[in-house]
Amino acid sequence: MPASTVNLRELQAPIKARYLEHPEQAQITCTARSARSDLTDPLHCEVALDAAPGVTIRSGAHAGVGGAGDVPCSGDLLMAALLACQETTIRMVAAAMGIELESVEIEAVAAADLRGTLAMDREVAIGMTAVDCRVRLQVKDDGRGERARRLLENAEKYCIVLNTLRNGVEVRTDFKVESI
Repeated sequence: MPASTVNLRELQAPIKARYLEHPEQAQITCTARSARSDLTDPLHCEVALDAAPGVTIRSGAHAGVGGAGDVPCSGDLLMAALLACQETTIRMVAAAMGIELESVEIEAVAAADLRGTLAMDREVAIGMTAVDCRVRLQVKDDGRGERARRLLENAEKYCIVLNTLRNGVEVRTDFKVESI
């Protein structure tokens, strides 16, 4: 893989300057919404993302709870989000540090006991009980091995999805049912 063609420091300098002057502009929201889909099919749904107008993501129930296994389940999408954040963060940090990446291989694996979500056993947790993320990088040897270690430390430190999963975040739900 060739060295990055993006000068990240140059790209981010005006952004950082704007955030120093106007910290409130650094606040973002990421929004996903239900997209129109067949409500007679309880095993599938479509999701629209505000950040990518016109793009929908099809998801469905995991085969282990009766799904067809024809599209990613929500757990797959959660692992994809973790992997995407980790890889993008690694690539950005490497570019900022001037480290040439030869290869990036990441695998994110989540474990869950589906008996919980199937209401079979009240003692079984509902949700992912473990997440393992394996990151393997090859970097061009520049004779400064310490930099590769710092790359991984910084990538881990600045990955938003990784830190959200590790630290947890309050999730509020507002349910409203209307009869028509």
